[in-house]
Amino acid sequence: MKPLSKLRRLNLREIWAKEAGDFTPWLADNIEELGAALGMELELEAREASVGDFSLDLLAKDLGSGRAVVIENQLTQTDHDHLGKLLTYAAGFGAAVVIWVAETIREEHRQALEWLNQRTDTETEFFGVVVEVLKIDESNPAYDFRPVVFPNEWQKTKRSQSAGRISTKGEAYRQYYQTLIDELREKYKFTGARIAQPQNWYTFSAGTSGVPVSAVFAGDGTARVELYIDLGAVEENKALFDWLRNQKDSIEGQFGFPLAWERLDGKQACRIYVSRSGSIESSMEELEQVRQWQIEKLLLFKKIFAPLVKFGLKQIA
Repeated sequence: MKPLSKLRRLNLREIWAKEAGDFTPWLADNIEELGAALGMELELEAREASVGDFSLDLLAKDLGSGRAVVIENQLTQTDHDHLGKLLTYAAGFGAAVVIWVAETIREEHRQALEWLNQRTDTETEFFGVVVEVLKIDESNPAYDFRPVVFPNEWQKTKRSQSAGRISTKGEAYRQYYQTLIDELREKYKFTGARIAQPQNWYTFSAGTSGVPVSAVFAGDGTARVELYIDLGAVEENKALFDWLRNQKDSIEGQFGFPLAWERLDGKQACRIYVSRSGSIESSMEELEQVRQWQIEKLLLFKKIFAPLVKFGLKQIA
């Protein structure tokens, strides 16, 4: 029998010396992994976002639902000061998702987060996440996000349904996208998202903040897959769209079919998409065809557009 290796848990300060200068930037760079651990598709919105005299570590968005997410992190165990700040930030940004990342979640703070999950409405979720750094013998350190407090999704869904808050059509959307994201996650490792919403769209990261890909049921009886460009500034959005459109022949050659190019002059964002017939009222057989079509096109959009968008942003900078 070969000798067994020894697994050692490192103190976080062995990896990140300073919370604000080292840990927060690292967490920002790895926000997609944090999201995957919580079953969400997180996209960074801002670092050190101001709320009065205080600064939130990370402000993000859950792409799947469009909800605001506040994230507070600590290199040590949780404390009362950060709990107070966390609630202040949640109120200041109208957040629906509140995440507290720390080396250790103290028992009294675990109870506080669980109490908040039980007492708040069905739209608000509180998470407590422990970050661990592990090492086997002399191997490179490896990190892991371990949720220790999270909302009781079954209870919240049941409360919402019993209150009549999800329409029949909304529930049809939720069921459709639940199957879609489950296949994308389990078969293709495309997303970490786990919970669909009762809405006619679902958005996924394509590697660049502000330029995601989405599966959509449009109001004209068509289903779409689109690249949505909204970097936060009209000029930058239009410049990136124009740069991409200048490569139209090459891009459509890679896809093997034409795309719809909408600059949306007079609006902030732009979009590029492909569509086919289909609505949530379609037959089960047709909806399955639409779902497989959207999955195929989502994989293609991310594969082709992700590197182009990154390169294009460098060209227009």
